[in-house]
Amino acid sequence: MCRKGKLLMATMLVATAGLGVAASLAIPDAVQASAVVSPANAGEHARTIHTMRPPKRARPVVAVLGDNRGTEAIDFVIPYAVLTQSGVADVFAVGMSPGKLQLRPALAIQAQLSTAELDRLYPKGADYVIVPAMFDHETPEVIAWIRSQAAKGATIVAICAGAEILAYGGLLKDHDATTHWASVKTMLKAEPTIKWRPHRRYVADDGIVTTTGVSAAVPASLAMVEAIAGRQRAADVARELGVSEWGTGHDSNGYRLGSGLWTGVLNLLAERGVQELGIPVSTGVNDIALTLSADAWSRTYRSRAVTIAEAGSVRTRFGLQLLVDRHSKAGIAAMLPPVSGRAPARALDQTFDRMAARFGEDTARFVAVQLEHERGATRP
Repeated sequence: MCRKGKLLMATMLVATAGLGVAASLAIPDAVQASAVVSPANAGEHARTIHTMRPPKRARPVVAVLGDNRGTEAIDFVIPYAVLTQSGVADVFAVGMSPGKLQLRPALAIQAQLSTAELDRLYPKGADYVIVPAMFDHETPEVIAWIRSQAAKGATIVAICAGAEILAYGGLLKDHDATTHWASVKTMLKAEPTIKWRPHRRYVADDGIVTTTGVSAAVPASLAMVEAIAGRQRAADVARELGVSEWGTGHDSNGYRLGSGLWTGVLNLLAERGVQELGIPVSTGVNDIALTLSADAWSRTYRSRAVTIAEAGSVRTRFGLQLLVDRHSKAGIAAMLPPVSGRAPARALDQTFDRMAARFGEDTARFVAVQLEHERGATRP
């Protein structure tokens, strides 16, 4: 990218990020007053899990929905992979149309079904529809399909800013809900009747589940496993993932870009530009570890993760067809180590450590804030 282009993008980043900071600080007084809440307890967790139980089938059908033009990678892949690993549901990677499903900010997969194909297979609808953040939160076709599934009795699970889609679609009217820290104002503007619930990773209310930031995808997915098959099965899956707990509690304080805004600008204007970092992939690559790593590396404004394999596509551990980015290392700034399938949920922390070593702790924290991960939280 030429320097003029970089300056233009930096200006856009300042404007956009500035709006995000303003949004996080301009939450209405009545909502701010509700920010001081009691910690989550066992009783609340039990009620939340009960609300999330399968609405129709003993073995539920789960549709993880994506806009083919662009869908947040972690929001999409993590629920798909965790629920598939658990073995307690029939899980499908669904695109609005057949073919390539582009994930953001990294990776691409082949949709297993289109929405039309899922409708033909399951005319009575899915049990759960998982809604990630998408390219456009107001796409009429996306909203219409989600509303049709809700009308058939599906529980709708919005991960991160996927809650904005539900708000624009009228599905959060008079509901308790949460979302990513930078999306709260947008969500409330789209649907003023929402009762925002801060300090909760996920909130369940009358057929709708919402979560906080991107990193809430793992605990929310484990909560779904618990709702479907019980706490012991969820604990077994959590242990395999390397996760110690998946409760509803979350500290919402301290998440805002602040000085991280300038970290993003400086990274964008760095002399070497955006580096492509290669991740070697092969058949059986762990979906969870790969997605956490690739997503995080592609948010630094200094780097973009690309998958590398000789084949045009590889089959992941949990059955996704991953469309490979590169067939050689030519032009790659550096190769990252292959991702590990052991305790894959810890890949994000490992990635932040490597990121801090390569680009500095400020960049690691800048990315962590975007993901609403605890590494990025500031404290009074």
